[in-house]
Amino acid sequence: MKEVVVISGKGGTGKTTVTANLAALAENFVLADCDVDAPNLHILLKPQILEEEPFYGGKVAVRQIDRCINCGLCRVLCEFEAIAKDGSIDPIKCEGCNLCVVKCPMGALNLVPQQSGTLYFSETEVAPMVHARLKAGGENSGKLVTQVKRVAAQVAKEYGSQWAIVDGSPGIGCPTIASIRGADAVLIVTEPTVSGLADLKRVVQLVEQFRTRAFVVINKFDLNLEMTEEIEAFCGDRNIAVLGRLPLSSVVVDTLRRGELLVRQVSPNPVGEGLKQVWTQLKAALS
Repeated sequence: MKEVVVISGKGGTGKTTVTANLAALAENFVLADCDVDAPNLHILLKPQILEEEPFYGGKVAVRQIDRCINCGLCRVLCEFEAIAKDGSIDPIKCEGCNLCVVKCPMGALNLVPQQSGTLYFSETEVAPMVHARLKAGGENSGKLVTQVKRVAAQVAKEYGSQWAIVDGSPGIGCPTIASIRGADAVLIVTEPTVSGLADLKRVVQLVEQFRTRAFVVINKFDLNLEMTEEIEAFCGDRNIAVLGRLPLSSVVVDTLRRGELLVRQVSPNPVGEGLKQVWTQLKAALS
């Protein structure tokens, strides 16, 4: 099985749109959405959830009221201001550091697992899909991403899938690292702006640490042709193949508003045709 992860240096570059359209072109594959902090692949692919399970990403302090004498020591010690004057604990502010538990003279505090997200297994019209959602303020999104990929690998084995297409997390943080770990290739979606090039350089540096093959797609390339040339020059210096230039087009907005895919439009459009070429080249490069 070949695993391809679609990532970007920042959010809003068109990463998920590219992922969904590539999924519509692929065959015999499993799909995973590792953008657990702000997932939106489901909006385009409309999965039917078959199974779900809670994800426990951390622990929070819980007070045993019958043992608490409300001495206030825990509130004084807490650097996160998670404990109120009446001894109640705010689970959002609590970082689970365990200091209050250790120092409580009455043993009235304990750390308990806290559900910070949910993992889903679904079916879409194109492929089985593993995805998740982290709760607002939830911890350990990197661990949740790892769990998504682990389950996706199990599903791929059961289905005999030849491909795994992953919508990775944007940026260069822990969720992105978990997204690209173990991948055969990453497809980086960028845009021709100063910040777009800066973010591309950062994410390429990250990918190089994993020695993973990298490819690039330039979205809205005609927005700034000079910057597009700079991006291509940078990729050339790094021996990174640019698989496609996708033009700025109102067709993209209109198609997304209808919840449809660009590669399935009856009337040919330059973005949809460009995405088809990207998938053809990507398959050839990894075969």
